[in-house]
Amino acid sequence: MQNHSNLNDIGVIGLGVMGKNLALNIADNQYRVSVFDLDPVKVNGVLQQEKQERVGQELRITGCANLSEMLASLTKPRILVLSVPAGAPVDGVCAALISAGIEADDIVIDTGNSLWTDTVEREQHYQGQFIFFSSAVSGGEVGARFGPSLMPSGDLGAWQHVAPIWKAIAAKVNPQTGLPIERFEPGNPVTEGEPCTTYIGPAGAGHYVKMVHNGIEYADMQLICEAYQLLHDGLGMSAAEVGEVFERWNQGSLNSYLMGISAEVLKQADPLTGKPLVEMILDKAGQKGTGLWTAVSSLQIGCPAPTIAEAVYARAVSTQKSLRVELSKKLAGPLSPAMDENQKANLIDALESALYCAKVCCYAQGFQLMAMTALEQKWQLDFAEIAKIWRAGCIIRATFLQSITQAYQADANLSCLLMADTFASTLSEKQTEWRIAVAAAIMQGIPVPCISSALAYYDSYRSETLPANLLQGQRDFFGAHTFERLDKPAGEKYHLDWSAQERVLIKL
Repeated sequence: MQNHSNLNDIGVIGLGVMGKNLALNIADNQYRVSVFDLDPVKVNGVLQQEKQERVGQELRITGCANLSEMLASLTKPRILVLSVPAGAPVDGVCAALISAGIEADDIVIDTGNSLWTDTVEREQHYQGQFIFFSSAVSGGEVGARFGPSLMPSGDLGAWQHVAPIWKAIAAKVNPQTGLPIERFEPGNPVTEGEPCTTYIGPAGAGHYVKMVHNGIEYADMQLICEAYQLLHDGLGMSAAEVGEVFERWNQGSLNSYLMGISAEVLKQADPLTGKPLVEMILDKAGQKGTGLWTAVSSLQIGCPAPTIAEAVYARAVSTQKSLRVELSKKLAGPLSPAMDENQKANLIDALESALYCAKVCCYAQGFQLMAMTALEQKWQLDFAEIAKIWRAGCIIRATFLQSITQAYQADANLSCLLMADTFASTLSEKQTEWRIAVAAAIMQGIPVPCISSALAYYDSYRSETLPANLLQGQRDFFGAHTFERLDKPAGEKYHLDWSAQERVLIKL
């Protein structure tokens, strides 16, 4: 509950785009906010924006000249939100807060994209000086302003203090349909519906879940881009025509924020040339690390996440622009078979199914990765709740997440999303169209690393026997790495003496 003294409820440190919008969002929800930034211009910018948005109303944001002034302005235990770049800046602010007189029961919330292991270390490092808490934030600047998806983790007692504010500022969904309830009006926040935030678990858990969210985001974006290239380069459709296809797909099972904005981008004309804007944008994609961290984590723990990894590789390939230009002149592609209008229409339908199936596999990889890490870290992650808080506010928000929520509600111990009847039956039904789309892309010479890797993932998991038996034979031949046998108890190790004239099987 808000306090009724002259003190403010919460402080926000760092007033870049995200910090500024979080502060305004918190103020919209009837909390009083103290703000600070090393740049006074940013402090004044927030204060001016609040004045413009709240003409004739009580102002709820107070600017602070330094951290000591901020600490003095807040009710205890103080809640301080850090919105600064990950890494050294976080520790820099923490050190400054210690110098300014922060107390042991005060709560510092890191809302940046910090590496989850750094968060675990920080909670331990600052223990006794203040409570280091973390909350990943997804949704970009609009989400921060009008309702993000929030993934908090750390001290459970701290969460009790933070929870009312976080539930107020989070994005909201209709619990029956799973659809976002959105309103982008300053001073008129959405108060109805289910908030897209839940306590994730101990320190690091929230940032890990956000990291996986971003890995899925990388893959989801790349899947859409591959569909665009197949339609544009393979079928000769204009950018606007592809945008119309995406707009239609967005009315069905592929409904999502990313699909919606992709359609909008493709239909946008370039203000300078009048050509499609997308065709004037240099095809080199950057990354900030979270997708890479997800791929690395999957390799470290031994969880297959090929579609997420391929999305990271696709961005890496895109940066090799000059090499691609050179090789485009040297490497031959296929002579693409001609298609009539009926064949094109069938391929568009097949691609819609392929995109949905690949998306299911991408999410299956992300949720399995979270499950395996939770087991290793002894976290009790609630996957139904995680799917629920991704239904609105975040970048990967989609109608599809309602189905994931229901799958985990039906079976909290679901080992893999592909085990859920709803997904198993749909993928089985659509897999032929999926294969048609991948085959068409290959025959057209169009790279679809994510769509095809997702199909390989599906085929790998539906295979009772994989060629790893030969692989184990190879390893035993050159390195005596041993193998298990199908006809012997699990765990028993065997080695064949490959160098002997008469090869003998040895039980170890």
